[in-house]
Amino acid sequence: MQTIKWDPALISKYNINGPRYTSYPTALSLSTDFDHGLIQSAISKSPDELSLYLHIPFCHKLCYYCGCNKVITRHQHKADTYLDALAEEMALYAPLLDSRRINQLHLGGGTPTFLTEVQLSRLMALLHKYFTINSDAEISIEIDPRSCSDDKLHHLRSLGFNRVSFGVQDLDEKVQIAINRVQDTELIRHQVALSRELGFSSINLDLIYGLPFQQPASFTETVDEIIRLNPHRISLFSYAHLPDRFAAQHKIDNSSLPDAPLKLELMQLAINRFVAAGYQFIGMDHFARPDDTLAKAQLAGKLQRNFQGYTTAGQDALIGLGVSSISQVNGVLWQNSKDLPAYYAAINKTQRPTERGFSLNADDKLRAALISQLICHFTLDTETFSRQWHIQSFWLYFADALARLQPFMEDGLVEVYAGRIKVTDSGRLWVRSICACFDAYLAQGQQRYSKVV
Repeated sequence: MQTIKWDPALISKYNINGPRYTSYPTALSLSTDFDHGLIQSAISKSPDELSLYLHIPFCHKLCYYCGCNKVITRHQHKADTYLDALAEEMALYAPLLDSRRINQLHLGGGTPTFLTEVQLSRLMALLHKYFTINSDAEISIEIDPRSCSDDKLHHLRSLGFNRVSFGVQDLDEKVQIAINRVQDTELIRHQVALSRELGFSSINLDLIYGLPFQQPASFTETVDEIIRLNPHRISLFSYAHLPDRFAAQHKIDNSSLPDAPLKLELMQLAINRFVAAGYQFIGMDHFARPDDTLAKAQLAGKLQRNFQGYTTAGQDALIGLGVSSISQVNGVLWQNSKDLPAYYAAINKTQRPTERGFSLNADDKLRAALISQLICHFTLDTETFSRQWHIQSFWLYFADALARLQPFMEDGLVEVYAGRIKVTDSGRLWVRSICACFDAYLAQGQQRYSKVV
């Protein structure tokens, strides 16, 4: 990446409400009017290797900024009940997967480290009972440093976990108090160092910009400390303030939030410092060291995107287990119930807890492939794409998209040639907006998405 055009005027022009494009169509298109028989058909035609995502919804404390599906509780036994249900859901999927293998396993939440060592052992035993997990599979977990002791980190490593992702968000105490997530910097330093000592092959640190009371000086200190910790990957997420959707966000005073120009400045300083420190700007909100598999996959043109974000394990081969989790296999998307009682009710009836879904048609599939290519690699060979998808004329098919792209082209964010689309370095900041030009569904629910920056 060379030069980014840091122009505040572009905010009002291109900072639209738009999807993160972890899928196309997005989860908003999923419908309760869905033929559940499509799930079995999709899995029967799936690749030999699949990714597996497990949602652990429990948290000990409420973080005010969080928009994830979560259950705040101090009752540890609730996790035992949940593991009982997960075991039943695994048993429902196991016959469908047959001889297929799991090459990537990820525990998200909520707070997966809410689980005790005993509960984590039970969960991994269940996974090995019902699924065939490759010996070299990527096995990762999201960690709240406040709920992870040294013993738990040792235990995770002994269970086969080889990747960890720590939720840092911001190291400034004033910001932490405002979002109800106070955690000592020394604790994070210690856990990162111990993870490295234990041999975890990948360490990721999550940051969020746009949080209450964030200022350039204090956020610079956070960014510089993250660089000193030298993780393999860094996620830099934009805070989406949507209190009408996430009730806890009402606890955040609107007046404490950075305005759009300040938020852009926070993002700018972070990107500049991470890139200067040698990280590859994967795009949108991810950075990786050049020796990381994510960076290598992008350089090789093999990077993909699914509901977990950027991935090296396939974008159309993901099974989700647990409340609210989403699956995407062979052109079919489906999501479990977001409500825990409803999830349990379905499991108690020996039914998959699928609440809604969507089957991609031919147009959806080619748009999904196009958006994935742009958001992962920032370039598209339109002639090759047309041959692959049997389109007689690319720009005749996407005439409406070309009209929407025109302002981006005029501002130097996109270059369009006879046989190529190229997102410029400056355009990478607005790649979600650029991808939206090819989205046939966006107008139906655009205001339900967050701002792209």
